[in-house]
Amino acid sequence: MSEFWLYVKLGFSHVLDWSAYDHILFLIVLTVGYTFDNWKRILVLITLFTLGHTISLFLAAYNIVAVNSKVIEFLIPLTILVTAIFNLLTAKSGSKSSKIGVLYGATIFFGLIHGLGFSSYFKAISSNVSSKILPLIEFALGIELAQIIVVVIVVFISFVVQTFFRFSKRDWILIVSSIVIGMVIPMLIANKIW
Repeated sequence: MSEFWLYVKLGFSHVLDWSAYDHILFLIVLTVGYTFDNWKRILVLITLFTLGHTISLFLAAYNIVAVNSKVIEFLIPLTILVTAIFNLLTAKSGSKSSKIGVLYGATIFFGLIHGLGFSSYFKAISSNVSSKILPLIEFALGIELAQIIVVVIVVFISFVVQTFFRFSKRDWILIVSSIVIGMVIPMLIANKIW
């Protein structure tokens, strides 16, 4: 039972690690346009992200996929940038319903990339266990729980800003996405692959 909580805590702290806040930035731009009324769609999005994350960890843990960490460290902020730009382009419409299939597909793909960024650490911490399936599931559970916390905070702040400070949804999405873009560009430059 203690091993169960070990991997759940590792997944939980992976998302909430302030020194590696890229995961949080991605969650912010992924969910900033939603309200509590959209909780089912939000849950699907973050679960797809966790699924992609877990698949890539599985592939890396069993040496099916090996990636250049420098490339992944560049691609992670790129996924955040692409998602933020998507928000800028779709904020005017007010609804992402017509593009939800693209968003779902991109979210799982971006989850694959983010998972590869953590694969070497996961391989190291799970090297002494024969089967990595259970630790992967436990780790994914920790990730999912932490993501739910982050998303609830993002949606709550969005609610407060739009309700009490009278920001329009469009303006709020534009402001938050622009701030995240400003934070991600230095990450891209620091991890450039050219």
